[in-house]
Amino acid sequence: MSAANAGGAPTEITPEELHRRRTAGESIRIIDVRQPHEGAICRIEGSELIPLMDLPMRLVDLDPDEETVVLCKMGGRSSQAADFLRMNGFRHVRNLTGGILAWIDRVDPTMTKY
Repeated sequence: MSAANAGGAPTEITPEELHRRRTAGESIRIIDVRQPHEGAICRIEGSELIPLMDLPMRLVDLDPDEETVVLCKMGGRSSQAADFLRMNGFRHVRNLTGGILAWIDRVDPTMTKY
């Protein structure tokens, strides 16, 4: 069961659900809050790298009404990012449970792990 925010919307998404929904053609913006050197090792195709510390400056580039998933290596930084976005009016933001390491383990084991 996913954690939910005060409005009842889930705050987390599993790698499997994200993969299924993207494969079905759903439009979901994926923001990777890791550092550039981490993104150079592996990344989910179509994701956008915005390091956590740069997120406040990049709010103007993001649509608060767009469905958004944030990720990092294991889920800690992206959980902070998701909370920050929610506090700034983003209603459709979810954290990728387990981060890119869970994505690699459960969706794409061909990706490089670090």
